[in-house]
Amino acid sequence: MRVIRHAAGLHESAFDTKATKNTGGAIGPLSIPALVNLVYLVVDRAMAHHPLDTHPLRSLCTLTGARSRRASSWDRRGGNHDFITVGAGETAVLLEHDGPGCITHIYCGMVFPELTDYRDAILRCYWDGEATPSVEVPLGDFFALPHARIRLVRSALTAVNPGFGGSHGLNAYFPMPFAHHARITLEHRGERTLGGVFPALWYHIEYESYDDALPPDALRFHAQWRQEKPTVAIGPHPNVQLHDGVNLDGAENYVALEAAGAGQMVGLLLQINNVAGGWYGEGDDMVFIDGEAWPPSIHGTGTEEIFGGGACPSQEYAGPYSGFHLIESPDYAGLVGAYRWFVGDPIRFTRSLRWTVEHGHANNFANEYASVAYWYQCEPHAPFPTLPERDALRPPLPASYDEARGAYLSAVMEALRTAPAQALQRVGAVSELFYAGRFEEVRQRLRGT
Repeated sequence: MRVIRHAAGLHESAFDTKATKNTGGAIGPLSIPALVNLVYLVVDRAMAHHPLDTHPLRSLCTLTGARSRRASSWDRRGGNHDFITVGAGETAVLLEHDGPGCITHIYCGMVFPELTDYRDAILRCYWDGEATPSVEVPLGDFFALPHARIRLVRSALTAVNPGFGGSHGLNAYFPMPFAHHARITLEHRGERTLGGVFPALWYHIEYESYDDALPPDALRFHAQWRQEKPTVAIGPHPNVQLHDGVNLDGAENYVALEAAGAGQMVGLLLQINNVAGGWYGEGDDMVFIDGEAWPPSIHGTGTEEIFGGGACPSQEYAGPYSGFHLIESPDYAGLVGAYRWFVGDPIRFTRSLRWTVEHGHANNFANEYASVAYWYQCEPHAPFPTLPERDALRPPLPASYDEARGAYLSAVMEALRTAPAQALQRVGAVSELFYAGRFEEVRQRLRGT
């Protein structure tokens, strides 16, 4: 009793058991219900977490029992060939691990790749012996690289960092837990070895292994590619920004995700090829949760709002949780890419989730849409749509691409052969233009030299 008094911070008089009055079950000045409440208070205090338990960086300064590991492309012979080669039509196993664990970081890098390598290589992740992957996305798109065009991004969950010239480091920081087995593969569907002029891939996969089983509430990570090329313009006002059409069911919206089970959506990469021209973004997002009918639980007010932009963004931006990181033209024509990480506001569901967005107001624009949805859920997951064949998956490439590619690759090979500092610097500057998709400028720059 003295311990309880001390833990609850009560005075001795609150437990005067010598009191002679007993009315209706009272013990001294405390009734039995009050004593029960006091016991609950003491238990709550005893179980209270230390302030350090809620520190945002707690895992850096406390023991977890986890062991850190890495699967990488290091040279097993002890040399400096710390890369792998993935030939045309080949599939490389990047990681295979037995036992419980969690992937914490994935890195990939190439030196002078083909621009199309970012779409021709397909990343797949399999958890716990499943027959079909939980992740199936083109390599560049998994890291939020839009339309195989390089844009430097430093966001909360992905980063694209610069190297020399055509080399960039692709990083992803999604935690990916698994109960007893993890397998990650990379299939290359290109016509030449992955990596272009320097046919090589460097990679790191950081992960933790555990002695104990995963907690029962640990969800599995998923990422899925979808595309619709082109969308179908609905109604009598095709490709017009403002009109009086209505959409009261969302049935013709572009669908980025249809998940079955319980979980939460944590990210979206949306890519549009605005072949119709003009402002395309009057389309609202509509998110249907747990099989609900119209209206959906989440209904937006325009495409740019999804990604945190002001009205009709015409300048590229990239932030921790959202960005319009590709805007090919200030008049909105051509390629667009945007991402949104639902870190502070995951979209939670208990039975199903259908994430959709209009292509133009009331779906009146005929454009090309593609996306990657990122989410966690209990297994099993719903079957994925069949991944398109290589040609259908390739990024949009203008008429100037072939000439620019030929001139650029010739310049790279010549610079690597002779290796004068001046030539390498010139190729480095042209590389930035080429991988950003500024092919006409590449042609002009190389013609003038």
